[in-house]
Amino acid sequence: MIGSGASRHRKPAKSSLISMARMEDVMSNHKQEKSTPTQPVRNVDTLVIGAGQAGLSAAQQLKERGGDCLVLEAGERIGDQWRHQYDTLRLYTTNRVNHLPGMKFPGEPRGFASKDELADFLEHYAASFELPVLCRARVSSLTGHGQRFVAQTAAGEIHAQQVVIATSPFGQLPAIPQLADELDEQILQLHSSEYRRPGQLKPGPVLVVGASHSGCDIAWEVAQRHPTMLSGRDTGEVPVPWGSPLIHLVVPLVMFAHTYLETRSTPFGRRKRLEVLEHGAPRLRVKRADLAAKGVKWHEQRVTGVRNGQPVLADGTVLEVDNVIWATGFRHDYSWLKLPVLDESGWPREYRGVAQDVPGLYFCGLAFQHSEASMNLFGVGRDAAYVARQIIPRASSPRKAADTERMIA
Repeated sequence: MIGSGASRHRKPAKSSLISMARMEDVMSNHKQEKSTPTQPVRNVDTLVIGAGQAGLSAAQQLKERGGDCLVLEAGERIGDQWRHQYDTLRLYTTNRVNHLPGMKFPGEPRGFASKDELADFLEHYAASFELPVLCRARVSSLTGHGQRFVAQTAAGEIHAQQVVIATSPFGQLPAIPQLADELDEQILQLHSSEYRRPGQLKPGPVLVVGASHSGCDIAWEVAQRHPTMLSGRDTGEVPVPWGSPLIHLVVPLVMFAHTYLETRSTPFGRRKRLEVLEHGAPRLRVKRADLAAKGVKWHEQRVTGVRNGQPVLADGTVLEVDNVIWATGFRHDYSWLKLPVLDESGWPREYRGVAQDVPGLYFCGLAFQHSEASMNLFGVGRDAAYVARQIIPRASSPRKAADTERMIA
């Protein structure tokens, strides 16, 4: 990853037309989300915010236990958060092991699903279990009022006794360093969330900043058309070629370790959690040798400055580039969450998805919520089941409702 500025948000670069368009879309959406007096107030037992794999799993587990819930999705369709990723993105786990509670993933067992296949699977999952999902319902604020949580959304005001926040493992706000604003305006800058295909880029050299999964995937792809450099620390890799039959033996072993060994209840898991949250997980598909074979020049020094409009590494090396792709990850934007639940870094204070300071508030799908598997399809169901088991007993408990009133008032 890149340096201390990586967690700060910035203005879109002048040369990034896509960034400007994205910002205009966001501003337009905020204008559309204002509730009007004519919209009725909805009352639900449990409100689930986010209809990705975590939110849908939580809803299915609640419904299976007889719970009432409503799921809110900001996008036009369920799965849009996957449809809008780069064209060649595929899952890192096989169809055989991918599943959500109550449903296996379709397709050839040894195949790796595309982003669009996953998006369609999520849509099919919600329909099959008849989960109550309301799309185009972005949440603009969540507060406490008496014994209820109050959510202001693009679909009106919603009151709930419990709330599950399932917005993403690491957040959805691009984490781009402040120094990006100092780069020459002729350099095309894209965050990895804006990158779709090499055809978006200008002729000339490309610098990909960030060497985790997406950074290595993108560097390997753009190197087929452009001189490409990669900047970022090596997070390690599973030492088996992706095309080897051995990968179908190794991946289940990695999954087992992620699920049962690397948990927050073990010293090793706690250390691994800090590493993953800070730098990302070891690479699976694209190996260091694959990048070298494509001519990618990997600088493990971070980008720490700008000189004459060009990026500068920590060792003082100036990189002459025409394109920069910031594969620097995301951060959570909880500015809409008006409850005392975040630590000094902005991460929720929770354990296994249960908020430590606000009774009735839960999270699902956070990175390392319980184990390294928490952010994957094969692991999110266990976390969703745990959260659902905490919610169901309190749904009709007057004492716990009173606790909620005291904490969120």
